[in-house]
Amino acid sequence: MKTEIYKITDEKDEAVGRVGELLRSGALAAIPTETVYGLAANALDPQAVSRIFEAKGRPQDNPLIVHISSFDEIYPLVKDVPDEAKALADKFWPGPLTIILKKSGLVPSVVSAGLDTVAVRMPSHPIARAIIRAAGVPLAAPSANSSGLPSPTRASHVIDDMDGKIEAIVDSGACGVGVESTVVSLAVNPPRLLRPGGITHAQLESVLGRVDIDDAVTNELEKGAVVSSPGMKYKHYSPKAQVYIVKGSFESFRFFTDYTCKESDIALCFDGEEGMLKARAFGYGGKDKPQEQAYNLFDLLRKADKLKAQRVFVRCPDSDGVGLAVYNRLIRAAAFKIIELPELYALTGRTGSGKSTVAAELLKHGFGVIDCDKVARQITEKGSPVLGRLAEAFGEDIISPDGELDRKKLASRAFADSESTEKLNALTHPAITDFVMNYILQHLNEHKVFVIDAAVIQKSKMIDYCSKLIVVTADDEICIERIMKRDSISREKALERIKAQPSELEYEAHADTVIKNNGGELDLTGIL
Repeated sequence: MKTEIYKITDEKDEAVGRVGELLRSGALAAIPTETVYGLAANALDPQAVSRIFEAKGRPQDNPLIVHISSFDEIYPLVKDVPDEAKALADKFWPGPLTIILKKSGLVPSVVSAGLDTVAVRMPSHPIARAIIRAAGVPLAAPSANSSGLPSPTRASHVIDDMDGKIEAIVDSGACGVGVESTVVSLAVNPPRLLRPGGITHAQLESVLGRVDIDDAVTNELEKGAVVSSPGMKYKHYSPKAQVYIVKGSFESFRFFTDYTCKESDIALCFDGEEGMLKARAFGYGGKDKPQEQAYNLFDLLRKADKLKAQRVFVRCPDSDGVGLAVYNRLIRAAAFKIIELPELYALTGRTGSGKSTVAAELLKHGFGVIDCDKVARQITEKGSPVLGRLAEAFGEDIISPDGELDRKKLASRAFADSESTEKLNALTHPAITDFVMNYILQHLNEHKVFVIDAAVIQKSKMIDYCSKLIVVTADDEICIERIMKRDSISREKALERIKAQPSELEYEAHADTVIKNNGGELDLTGIL
């Protein structure tokens, strides 16, 4: 079959009449709406409607939405038009809202998937309404994509999926909303939101009062459950790539994608974050701009397939307002594969400040604590590559005859001045960072928060992965006494170590929380 492409940007274009005539005669045509492109057929012709399911590969138990061009056209389609439907239409029609009512005998069973209800909407796209008027019949129109794939928001998406399968595709540019219409059922009491979209739950309640949100909006349907609205299937809107929703702060997302993503993977983040990720990344809208996220989401999921991505990791959006529609589409695109990341906190302070005491308290409260001093010992064990590099930088004699690191000798040289300390950090920090991050990946679900205890973490890559910087401080004399006792060194040597590190003011300058630890009870209210 040859598919004709009609470029229509004016509702008065004579091609509108030709498309309307095709639809009236039983043909299929993809038409633009403000939400997504729809695959339209004469809603009163069961044979034409059956061809929609065939072209899409759509299950027959998935009901369709009937599109009208004026409110009066709803009356023959339903048994009754309650005042609530009129109020919603007055407020939101034409627009991205679908209303479910008890159907009349005029609506074929194939349209409603055998249900006694019908879903009706009046699109706000002027070309869509012009085509409905030209057809002279209501149009059944699900999204114009192969079933299960991301919905089409551009004519090029429709061509990818439907070329050669249908008679016509109308190209009117990009859709304005980007996700399918909100679906609310007035066939139950109280009314029920079945699919979120451009009209929010709060907007519905402003007209109807109480509106329940169906459990399937954010959760899987029970096996064998009857689908009462489009978009309620387990997996939907999904590219060929495996999609994963990733919950957590940007810092956690950055850590996860930096250490998880391969060249064949893609990260979808919020606008402005993509340049801070190692992975191939695209922003799909501002963090607090769900309308942008909705507009871009399906296009980027399709782009992932064009780029032959194997996996797509998506920053989880907020689920308020239009954000609920974005989240709803994503959980189905991901087939409910959700990765919940722990938060990473940095714990630091000058040597002798008492970080270990604070770390021990956090451990008691269920935090996962990683001691980077212990990690440093592990990465400098006998025969390790890092040990060899340290010997080159600080002298071969820092390795004892039995091949072990002489830590006191290394410390006396590495902490002699700030330049030597910087050299030590440059040699050890990358290996420590890799060890710590891989450890967290292996124990991802064991703690909601991991605390990374490191003396100069602010100078390592790990700080980029931490959403909170906790600085422990103590008076100078207390720090000196602790160092002398801990390491069995002179006061002079203890002072050298303190002077080789940043000052207390430098530590505190970027802290999110400062804990004073001169002994006694600790105040952890800024952390717990």
